Amino acid sequence: MTNIAVSTRQSSFSPLQLQSRSIPWQFGAVVLGSLFLALSSYIEVPMVPVPVTMQTFAVTLVGALYGWRFGALTITAWLVEGAAGFPVLAGGAAGVQHFMGPTGGYLFSFPIVGAIVGWLAERGWNGNRVMLAFAAMLIGNLLCLVLGTAWLAAMIGAEKAITFGFLPFIVGGLLKSALGAATLKLFSTYRAEPRDRSSKTQ
Repeated sequence: MTNIAVSTRQSSFSPLQLQSRSIPWQFGAVVLGSLFLALSSYIEVPMVPVPVTMQTFAVTLVGALYGWRFGALTITAWLVEGAAGFPVLAGGAAGVQHFMGPTGGYLFSFPIVGAIVGWLAERGWNGNRVMLAFAAMLIGNLLCLVLGTAWLAAMIGAEKAITFGFLPFIVGGLLKSALGAATLKLFSTYRAEPRDRSSKTQ
């Protein structure tokens, strides 16, 4: 039983390894992550009833880099900031009303998406295996669309929800998944270079 537990911990990998950092370091990472999520919200293509933003790219990337625990925590902190009135949601929006409107399902899905992508990344679906990283990002984007569309369907009906809340975002989801996987690949390459230089000098 002990061997199984040790093996599971060893197979789990979080790129930034936040769980082993100091409390100030972890707090700073959450602050920076929520800032990154806020900035991604300002990259927006206005659409009705749901705008196109870079939020899902940021959410999946934070999950993959931070791991499922700190990823979900950071994303939740960002959403709390938005609900509290800070202009950190799509296009600088703020307020609880956005969690009750057409975008509510997408917003509530974000911590779940970040946690799932983080959990997959910790188990090898990261920049070390770029196709698996792409698959993890794609799963995250698809889950966000499914949950968001289900919420929207309760408000405007299933047909309209699929037409306006799902189909227009498919291509964007694919592109953001590819960009996310490429970012993770670059990150893993950057992390590998210092180790390579160190091994050559020994």
